[in-house]
Amino acid sequence: MNRVVAWFEDNKRDLPWRAPEAGPWGVLVSEVMLQQTPVARVLRVYEYWMARWPSPAHLAEESLAEVLRAWDRMGYPRRAKRLQEAAHVIVTEHGGVVPSQLEALLALPGVGDYTARAIRCFAFGIAEAVVDTNVRRVVARVQAGQGEAGPPRTVADRANVSALLETLDDTASQCVGAAGLMELGAIVCKARAPECSSCPIADLCQWRISGYPPYEGATAAKQARFEGSDRQVRGIILRELRSSDTPVPLSFLRTLWSEQEQFERALSSLLEDGLIETGPDKSAEYRISGS
Repeated sequence: MNRVVAWFEDNKRDLPWRAPEAGPWGVLVSEVMLQQTPVARVLRVYEYWMARWPSPAHLAEESLAEVLRAWDRMGYPRRAKRLQEAAHVIVTEHGGVVPSQLEALLALPGVGDYTARAIRCFAFGIAEAVVDTNVRRVVARVQAGQGEAGPPRTVADRANVSALLETLDDTASQCVGAAGLMELGAIVCKARAPECSSCPIADLCQWRISGYPPYEGATAAKQARFEGSDRQVRGIILRELRSSDTPVPLSFLRTLWSEQEQFERALSSLLEDGLIETGPDKSAEYRISGS
């Protein structure tokens, strides 16, 4: 792990949420945005978001409509709504300061076990086994000699990473090591075409030593295709409503997607999630919630 720490210090990407001035709020925002979304898509939205709402109090005071518009096309817009709800809780229950306690973080809307531990580790310097897909892949290859990590096993995965981090001398090094494992999986030990010649622990990798055997174990469930999915229809509806300053007639929205049963399902789910609402004419027009 010492080699991973040294490699990370020399090769880590210059990401805005890693800057000291980002603070716990910047880390929280980035971790929510990075859920199921690549870094490249997050960067522009994150920078705009933090410039406009540099604290939980700023975001809590904003209208939901503006929050959803600022989320743009990052997908899974419920995250934006949950992030604003988390800002409200931080303001009302924690004096506007992001808490560091695990239980308090887990109580925030939109913050699950992984995100809470990542915030503690990367924002507060509290050593945590932060386990994402990249970390699980590195550990599976280096320790188990498997090309893939297989389905998540939360307790076992965290125990494996904790054991690795505990080989480091102090808490600060352990936090850097946690970030280093993630970075190693993201830019070197990639799912496809791993760059083993750039890996600081290639000589320890059991998968490499064994000649890169094909993975034959259980596989994690694959994400459903986006094209033609309800997610795509939801995005199309939201994009239209975000771009309009006035409620949009249902008759027009229906022209955006040919499969009407799927359209109605997507529209209903957006209403249920509180992302859109009916306009003054309750049965014939819609708008972004909070408009």
